[in-house]
Amino acid sequence: MTIRYAAFATALLATTALTTAAASAETLRWARAAEALTLDPHSQNEGPTTTLMHQIYEPLIVRNHAGEMEPALALDWAPSADNPNVWVFNLREGVTFHGGQDFTAADAVFSLNRAMSEASNFKELLSGVIEVRAVGDYTVEIETDGPNPLMPNNLTNIMMMDEGWSTENDAVDVQDYAAGEDTFSARNTNGTGPYVLTSREADVRTVLTAFDGYWGIGTFPLAASEIVFTPIQNPATRVAALLSGEVDFIQDVPVQDLDRVANADGLGLATAPQNRVIFFGLNVGADDLTLDDVEGANPLADPLVRQAMDIAINREAIQQVVMRGQSAPAGVISPPPVNGWTAELDMYPAYDVAAANALMEEAGYGDGFTIQLDCPNDRYVNDEAICQAAVAMFAQIGITVNLSALPRAQHFPLIANGETDFYLLGWGVPTYDAEYVFNFLYHTRNDGRGSWNGTGFSNPEMDEMIVSLSSNTDLVSRNQTIADLFALAEEELIYLPIHNQILNWGITDAWQTLVDADDSVKFKYFTME
Repeated sequence: MTIRYAAFATALLATTALTTAAASAETLRWARAAEALTLDPHSQNEGPTTTLMHQIYEPLIVRNHAGEMEPALALDWAPSADNPNVWVFNLREGVTFHGGQDFTAADAVFSLNRAMSEASNFKELLSGVIEVRAVGDYTVEIETDGPNPLMPNNLTNIMMMDEGWSTENDAVDVQDYAAGEDTFSARNTNGTGPYVLTSREADVRTVLTAFDGYWGIGTFPLAASEIVFTPIQNPATRVAALLSGEVDFIQDVPVQDLDRVANADGLGLATAPQNRVIFFGLNVGADDLTLDDVEGANPLADPLVRQAMDIAINREAIQQVVMRGQSAPAGVISPPPVNGWTAELDMYPAYDVAAANALMEEAGYGDGFTIQLDCPNDRYVNDEAICQAAVAMFAQIGITVNLSALPRAQHFPLIANGETDFYLLGWGVPTYDAEYVFNFLYHTRNDGRGSWNGTGFSNPEMDEMIVSLSSNTDLVSRNQTIADLFALAEEELIYLPIHNQILNWGITDAWQTLVDADDSVKFKYFTME
């Protein structure tokens, strides 16, 4: 069975059930290319890690399969009637952690403060927060430095932890993943989610079992009593495991095997546009690059070089040859579901080698230069193959690219630590608002913002505009600021968009689930025929 969605709106607002079956009535065996980087829920704001965390931990608010926000550990939320700078969250009572502790407002306050700390990869989402306070046992107030219309949007991936458990186990501080730190919270969990961590051997096997004290029993299907997760990086091996029945569900069916899975007896395939864009990042801020052959200068700092590289990328060839049609060429690093995206912004430049060579000559690099491209090989659909294709394309304008492809566990710290000159990255936007793009990727890396800005780019004017987005409640004015930011971003060209990614899920015959455009699996919704 094959399900195909024509547009993001369809995938988000009219998601269709995918019929599927497990090897046993209760165990669901799950595989994907990427392993979770850590079990610390506030350490890494990264898709596969957050997906696993959603099974074990819970946020105050969650997005459903249609991309709509709905209650999780908060029953309702609204701005305070007394102070427009305060959001009030009334919490769900009767919730317990896996260790038996009651969930209260004190835990929410602790968790949000923890997520705001320096090592947290989620701190940008709370950058405007002045104070988080408990008002009784089941009410939390979040005060910001101005009215913040996006505060609920920003909370859907910030998980709640037990304060007592964290204190007792020296887990108050967030794991500094980029520095290679190992902590108790990176290896152990205690959430309120539908599944309990039973065993884990990182990069080999993680087993989750249904939590018999879960508050959502009777509300959600919870058909799987056990989930066995196996990361399988090799695409052929991953598909073979699905076809042979070794696993029941894989998130990332390789594009070369889509027809094979779709036509296999007992399997279902779902294809939907994903809320994620893939792009190259360029170190424009350094005076001299580390991994190039140009002494005393940074060729990427020259706008003409960046323009040349942009039009040297043949996005349609990547779409057709590398992605086999499973991508949508992009001209902006924001996917279509995001507030601020427009079709005009997403228009990408024509592939033009002659014009690119002329720009290189004008910039003084007619003889080209050599540079290293850092690429993950286990995170995005055909990520290394995309980089390999780009190497050949850049060679046509005299840029010799040495490709370094690493697992994402080694790749992402290069960006976090400012140790890469040229890199591939993908970006999803769980808040569905462009502030998330600018806050993480364009803001100067300081003061709890710009943590994924590995380009060295800094523009005080843009910084001020980005900060204003969190407190501007005038929708017309706010959207104009977003449009102005995109115009400045297009002019600066510190990122080279490639395409919007399309996701493909494969699953065996008797399970039912809904396809999520965020590629965030929610196992508590899985049902069986």
